[in-house]
Amino acid sequence: MYQMRLLGLSKIISLIIFFSLTLASYLIAEEKTVDIWKKKEKKSQTSINKNEEKLQDKTINIQLTKPQSQIQEETPENFKETKLFGIFDPSKNDFELSMWEKTEGKEIKNILKRINKLQLSKTAEELFINTFYSYSYLPKNMTEKELLDLKISWMIENNKNELIEKFLESNNEFYNKEKLVQYLVDSNISKANIVESCKKVNFISKEIKDSYLEKFKIYCLVFNNKKNQASLLYDILKEQDQSDAFFDDKINFLLGVTNQTNQKIKDDNLLNFYLSSVTVDNFNYQPSKKTKPTIWEYLNSANLIQVENYDDKERISELELAANENRLEKKKIFGIYKKISFDLNTLINADKIYQTYNGVDSRALIYQKFLLSDNIENQLDLLFVLKDLFKKDKLSNVYTQFLSDQLKSFNQNDIPKRYKKVVEKNIFDDDKAKLIKIKYDDKILHRSKVTKYFLDDSPSKEKYQKDFNNIYKKIKRNKKYFFSAKDLALVESLIHDGFTVPKDLKYKEIGKKYNVPQNLVKLAEADQPGFLSLKIVEIIGEDEAHNLDPETIYFITNLLNQLGLTKIRNDILISALPQRS
Repeated sequence: MYQMRLLGLSKIISLIIFFSLTLASYLIAEEKTVDIWKKKEKKSQTSINKNEEKLQDKTINIQLTKPQSQIQEETPENFKETKLFGIFDPSKNDFELSMWEKTEGKEIKNILKRINKLQLSKTAEELFINTFYSYSYLPKNMTEKELLDLKISWMIENNKNELIEKFLESNNEFYNKEKLVQYLVDSNISKANIVESCKKVNFISKEIKDSYLEKFKIYCLVFNNKKNQASLLYDILKEQDQSDAFFDDKINFLLGVTNQTNQKIKDDNLLNFYLSSVTVDNFNYQPSKKTKPTIWEYLNSANLIQVENYDDKERISELELAANENRLEKKKIFGIYKKISFDLNTLINADKIYQTYNGVDSRALIYQKFLLSDNIENQLDLLFVLKDLFKKDKLSNVYTQFLSDQLKSFNQNDIPKRYKKVVEKNIFDDDKAKLIKIKYDDKILHRSKVTKYFLDDSPSKEKYQKDFNNIYKKIKRNKKYFFSAKDLALVESLIHDGFTVPKDLKYKEIGKKYNVPQNLVKLAEADQPGFLSLKIVEIIGEDEAHNLDPETIYFITNLLNQLGLTKIRNDILISALPQRS
């Protein structure tokens, strides 16, 4: 009997060994497949375009393997799993998955600190997003968690709601996902848009347990009249010890379990504050400087900012300060000014006596006088008096946009000559308005119709080569023509893309006149495209490309050509080169 048991045991052991070997063979085969994919990531652009389409809208898990000769010596436990988090296929902007692999993580952290201090222009911000949110392997000496922290923090700090939603849609589970979801939830609550807020909580999967989001999910079920489901989730929350006395009180009242609720207003987070606002009778809350920005915004959106006594100038001053610091909607201040009472004689003589009043009353008085005035010259006088009054009390941020909007509302032909310059100075135009239509000028190479090539999604090189040849012939006849850095940027870019130029165009000699910063040249030579792109973001900074000096435009495009980043180069060229009306 004992021998039979040994025999049976021997058979079992044999089977285990057999299945182990079979499994090992399967794993090695799997690893070989991945290794092939890894090789495709090298310089073959065609392969990248075909294979990396799979990257978009997915969280990618890749087995990083040893060379084939070592695979057989390694066990599956030694293989490292790498997750890629992003939004864009790197090939969209001529990057590769390895765009950060030669860059130190600390260098990325440092440049992000500098970039975060800038109010990036539209061009710079688009370049930053397309670079930083492309799928990629990790930089050197940087963990997955560190990179995710940087990506998440930037989106939140810059209020990039749409980008956040794209990131959540494109990636499954990742570190701090709940932080992004809570931001979206709070962002919509703060706008008093509960319907939209409830949609955002669906980004949280069952695997992620976050008490804040679970509580809000329960409230959403109540809000949508699904009280049975809400009760079930609430019971689970209680069992997991994730609830608290305040939430218990509020949710039981909303579920109809109790007939009354605590009248306490809790403002430690937006959810608790919102629950307070919908359950407390005659809700009245006086925000202060310490009040969270999201609560300020909710008060604005829900029209809960109340001034019960318009003689309370101290209270109104606090609200002015809040508006100046972007905690309160600025137009609400002007609504308050309209409700401050003045007698008729005071209003008639406002422009003579306003200086005898305190800051709030002086501004309210001049504002009301402006509203009553029907003469454009008087209106302009009062608007600029009001500007000085805001400036005097360091509240200019409240007034700047209001002033611009009022000045734009006037018929510009009716503005008296003596006011023309000061009016123009105080009107703020969107950069988009300045870039409406391209004006081509074939007398200047970088403004010629050749620049259409960089706008064309599927350009005919034959056609544009012909255009270039014809325009160059015309320009050559002008003996006084100055071949500028912008011209050089255009020519080098065309050559990079396979165009030919006349032998008498000594573009290399011309290029010697312009210096390309050596630190950037080294980045290009070291094959650090991602980091170089962030450097360019920093250089462009708060300017649009068309505001950069010609030499800067040249060395930027020169570097981008070296690394083959043609999509980014084209975006900069079409902004920087043509004349626009």
